[in-house]
Amino acid sequence: MADCIFCKIARKEIPAKLVYEDRQVVAFEDINPQAPVHTLVVPKSHFPTLNDVGAEEEGLLGHMTLVATRIAKDKGLHATGYRVVANCLEGAGQSVFHIHLHLLGGRRFTWPPG
Repeated sequence: MADCIFCKIARKEIPAKLVYEDRQVVAFEDINPQAPVHTLVVPKSHFPTLNDVGAEEEGLLGHMTLVATRIAKDKGLHATGYRVVANCLEGAGQSVFHIHLHLLGGRRFTWPPG
């Protein structure tokens, strides 16, 4: 999608602090971090919400999760813990309508989340 901020970051039209990239995804630091580590894992393909992802994208969703765990390990979070979050629609806190995972860590989290 031409005007999607995450699509523009994936195409390198908008600068971001990239921490990972491959042919399917980019990962970059959130500009409004909610934890000492807050990295977003974003597919290069545009899907507005999780509701828009079909079964044929199962591999992409799994890949996004594996990338998040790899980054967590690279950042030293694998021993202390981390959270991976996907929000779907405004009622759940989605503010950018391009699916993405939040990798959060570096502090203690509570349950249930806000």
